[in-house]
Amino acid sequence: MSSVLPLPVAIPLLAGALLVTVGHLLPRPAQNAIATLAAAGMTGCSLAILVAAERGYVVHWFGGWHPTGGVALGISFVADPLGAGMAVLVSTLVLLVLVYSWTYTREASHLFDVLMLTFAAAMAGFCLTGDIFNMFVWFELMGVSAYALAAFRIEELGPLQGAVNFAITNTVGAYMILTGIALLYARTGALNLAQIGHELARHRADRLVVVAFTLVVAGLLVKAAIVPFHFWLADAHASAPAPVCALLSGAMVELGIFFVARVYWLVFAPALAPESVAVKTVLLALGVATALLGAFMCFMQRHLKRLLAYSTISHAGLMLAGVALLGTQPLAGVANLVLAHGFLKAGLFLVAGAILIDLGHIDELRLHGAGVGKRVLGTLWFAGTVGLIGLPYVGVYLGHQLLDEGAGEAGVRWLAVVAAIAAGVCGGAMLRAGARIFLGWGSGDDRLLTPEPDETPPRRDAGVGLLTAVCAVTLALGLVASIVPGLVERTELGATRFVDGIAYGLRVLHGTAGPAAARPPFALSPADRASLLYALAALAIALATAAFGLWHERLPKDVRG
Repeated sequence: MSSVLPLPVAIPLLAGALLVTVGHLLPRPAQNAIATLAAAGMTGCSLAILVAAERGYVVHWFGGWHPTGGVALGISFVADPLGAGMAVLVSTLVLLVLVYSWTYTREASHLFDVLMLTFAAAMAGFCLTGDIFNMFVWFELMGVSAYALAAFRIEELGPLQGAVNFAITNTVGAYMILTGIALLYARTGALNLAQIGHELARHRADRLVVVAFTLVVAGLLVKAAIVPFHFWLADAHASAPAPVCALLSGAMVELGIFFVARVYWLVFAPALAPESVAVKTVLLALGVATALLGAFMCFMQRHLKRLLAYSTISHAGLMLAGVALLGTQPLAGVANLVLAHGFLKAGLFLVAGAILIDLGHIDELRLHGAGVGKRVLGTLWFAGTVGLIGLPYVGVYLGHQLLDEGAGEAGVRWLAVVAAIAAGVCGGAMLRAGARIFLGWGSGDDRLLTPEPDETPPRRDAGVGLLTAVCAVTLALGLVASIVPGLVERTELGATRFVDGIAYGLRVLHGTAGPAAARPPFALSPADRASLLYALAALAIALATAAFGLWHERLPKDVRG
């Protein structure tokens, strides 16, 4: 099985190279077929790796350069359940987005497919790498592809501005990561994650290690759009094509959170154990600030993609808060949250793209009442919104349940209140937008909402039926995430393996596989009273927020003031 590990990266890169070479000579259907088949092959390989990783770590050493005496000179890919699961999420989203783009993207379509495949390969490499410098390499390849995709409509000023903002901030983050890696290499003489962790564990962390940790984590938080590094994301999303936004919000932001947890548990956890409370406090504060700021900024938007972008920032804050609790149960909750949020948010961005094509605008106020009669699009928008609120067994509910339980065990029960407020306010903003567009409720003018330049729609001859079908499939995958039998047990097992740096190091550096893990049963986790109360609170806040957004002008003047 180890020979399959490079394939989720190799397949899209080879297909992209083929399209660069002969794509301009092929008809459009052939270009689409090559890109889609590559994404399907990538998805199949990622699923096979995930199944194998349930029984134990899967390791591949490139060129046969295996470690000797615990010293790694070669480059490795390592798959554990959570890393392989992230690769499955990435590859599935890429497959859906490429199908969506068959009619959405007309101009330079083979170049768009090449960038998408390169972006996919970089994200898969980022999920599977066992080497911290190659983490940086995949980070940069991911960034270069994303910058070009964000500015794909280069003839317009908005995409160019958004891409430049995106590139500058993420390049600063990349320099932080590279500087932190250089400090770690100077201290340990190693680049393999397991070996760096083994070397640092021999001594208590000094100032150099603390600075290296700060730089690496800060660089990853830039990629994840965590406060105060969040300002690039809304600009990039507002101007990028909808399929690109689906990947940026559905996968790339989550990868930054994923690797914060990865480098902490595998590299820094033993050395920083005496300072774990300080690490927890700082990351938790950043997560809570991001969740609340993102939620309230989400409410102030009238541009649908900016609204969804700030919702992504808010959810990224909740994910970081879960990682900050430094426990297996909240980490399992984050994994479930990433899964459901990835599909739901990607699906909502794809719905926004279909709205832009079908109705000609992306501005909530300009679309007031324009969607009346568009029942399918309206149903999809409201379904995705409900999934993100977290009603029992719908969408992100399971992730919030595990996260709240972990927060209670860690003594921070108030985090559930923060999560309910953030999810409720974001959900209320999306309900308000849907009610205004598809039901004609409220007024067509609202001075509370920030004006933004409207977006030029793609060609109106795009197949809205195909776009709608892809949106429905993507949202359905997110909505059913909380009722997949055995998902709780599998994510909890994956989280336990994820934080076990000793077992990881033995497998990677010494080839000690350990006993194969038994496959968890396929069972549905029962809902507890606390999680039901959270869901009801989030729903009540969402409904109140939506009502205020639609009819606040009816309130007495003093109350409005």
